[in-house]
Amino acid sequence: MAPRANWKGYLKLAELTCSVSLYTAVSTSERIVFHTVNRETGHRVRRQFIDEETGKPVEAADQVKGYETGKGQYVMVEATEIASALPQSDKTLALDVFVECDSIDDLFFDRSYYLAPSDAISEKAFAVIREGMRAKKVAGLARTVLFRRVRTLLLRPHGPGMIATTLNFDYEVRSPKQAFADIPERNIKGEMLDLAKHIITTKRGKFDPSKFEDRYEAALADLVRAKLEGKPIEVRKPEPVSNVINLMDALRKSAAGSSAAGKAQVRSTGKNAQRSGKTRKASRTPARRVSHRTTAARRKAG
Repeated sequence: MAPRANWKGYLKLAELTCSVSLYTAVSTSERIVFHTVNRETGHRVRRQFIDEETGKPVEAADQVKGYETGKGQYVMVEATEIASALPQSDKTLALDVFVECDSIDDLFFDRSYYLAPSDAISEKAFAVIREGMRAKKVAGLARTVLFRRVRTLLLRPHGPGMIATTLNFDYEVRSPKQAFADIPERNIKGEMLDLAKHIITTKRGKFDPSKFEDRYEAALADLVRAKLEGKPIEVRKPEPVSNVINLMDALRKSAAGSSAAGKAQVRSTGKNAQRSGKTRKASRTPARRVSHRTTAARRKAG
């Protein structure tokens, strides 16, 4: 069963148009969520809007948006006025400009969605646009009103569909000049640079998201289960901060450790290659899947 679409509209390239749907690509619904609870009663605590001058609660009907023009001075704007100010949308993603896929700085990337044809009639036109972009190795830029805002989206072919990434506006992306202003120019060369390059070389690999476990989420699951089972909770003491005094010594030790770890990994890989077919099959179980089952079991146990 296909997931529920977040947005439906049309993808247009010149005179070629097809119906498309946007689906959430990244979700946080699986994360552990905590609520604020009254320690004495165990009841959930609700937020309430209070007038900062009178200290009295303000009902929803009496609440209005306000833009601060001065200290304690606001221009009040009604919800209907905000709605009328929003630009009208024809629900169309018109591809007017195409750029190289890697020509946009990742700093401008906001949120990604899956873009797919909405019906069988649109599948062929969608495929023509997608494969044309794939053949030319380009991404398309389109604008539309998305979730009550005019957004620019970067569309890229991805398998049988596309990835649509909303882009931050120029005024939203801060210049790095201020953040890097106090970093002095340093000319690193000689043994120090060679050691750093050696360490990096020994740690080269490929990005595999299944290898990165959300250790914080797993720790929270363990904590909640321990609380449910009435186990004592050991509060960890802060670790003492250690300062590296000699940078060259630290690099040499790191280089030696990286080389030893690399050799150990090679030996381990050789041993793994000699295992039986059944063992090899078991070892290929994705870490994410195992983690997911473990988390689900913990929540069920809870």
